[in-house]
Amino acid sequence: MKKKIIFLVFILLLFITALAGCLDFINIDGSTTYESHPTSVLYTISYGYNINCTGSGKYNIFYKCDLPEVLNGNILDIIILNNDYDDELLATWNSVKSWEIISNLNKEYNLGINATVKAESFIISDLSGGDALSIQEINDRHPDIVSQFTQAQSNDTTIFIDPYDKDIKNIANQVLFESGTNNSFLVAKDLFKWLKQNTEYNIHFDNDNVQTSSYTLQCRTGDCDDLTFLYISLCRSLKIPSRFIRGFLVENSYAIPHAWAEVFVGGDLGDDGWIPVECAGISSSIEIEIHQNFAIEDVEHLRLFKDDGSNESLNISLSGVYYRLYSENRNIDAQAFSDISNYSVLKNQKLVIEQDEKRVYT
Repeated sequence: MKKKIIFLVFILLLFITALAGCLDFINIDGSTTYESHPTSVLYTISYGYNINCTGSGKYNIFYKCDLPEVLNGNILDIIILNNDYDDELLATWNSVKSWEIISNLNKEYNLGINATVKAESFIISDLSGGDALSIQEINDRHPDIVSQFTQAQSNDTTIFIDPYDKDIKNIANQVLFESGTNNSFLVAKDLFKWLKQNTEYNIHFDNDNVQTSSYTLQCRTGDCDDLTFLYISLCRSLKIPSRFIRGFLVENSYAIPHAWAEVFVGGDLGDDGWIPVECAGISSSIEIEIHQNFAIEDVEHLRLFKDDGSNESLNISLSGVYYRLYSENRNIDAQAFSDISNYSVLKNQKLVIEQDEKRVYT
């Protein structure tokens, strides 16, 4: 098991390294061109849990599996791996297949989803924030969104997203002051710059628990969950609505659980005003981080769960399969799986950053 964890960590690091990007050349006209990479892909993904029940005695198994989504593209086909399920809608808008199994049989269950995905890269071309609302305009025009997505979020015992933390608020206010603007897109971009300049992506091998945003701020290091929660806390402390997304990073034959953020900047930008932000890149260049990870969602990202700002949403996103045993002689072994097959690249393109702060794929 330990070797498997180390292998998955190694694969995840390869994914994150890929997020760092690679410059191809700087053009004579001042524009920047990055190396060609996939911007449209087609693949099949299978994910869920293999659960093996041995021994004797009654047991209950509970599992809720999120349906996949892409910000740009289509889910072409979905097959449910075990037909004894219910349909549920959780945390406002998350469609899931739900299993509740009650049995005393020795049996192996395969619970999950098989889906065919066509994904295309999503990009906000204009990095100048011209179409975004100001923070004040968001608060005036969208008070419901502000109320829903600027609060703290916790489970029963711990506050993970904490916009009220004194140190987080002080840093965010300093960034806002130095930004010299109230444009929500530009302030969110400057908060992203601060995150990249003052934190490092690292997997904590000693435990798999998600860190609180205040702890991540203190130690200045964390994995994708930790850095995403800190970034969301920074945004929310300035009343910029933000939320987390959970899903997979997908490439060739691997799908690794992942988390990233969305920020609400209004206007006609993004997904009804929401723009994606990848917080786990590891490039030493802030410009590369902005160009490839801010207001852009590449084909490697597959969405499963979208936060609705509630404590319930946080609790659901941190949970997996769980079970109850009614006998000391009953054993249950639950192993998560996420497999990719039939992966094909439909289009390769280069990302070009033009002088006027516009991004295009060519």
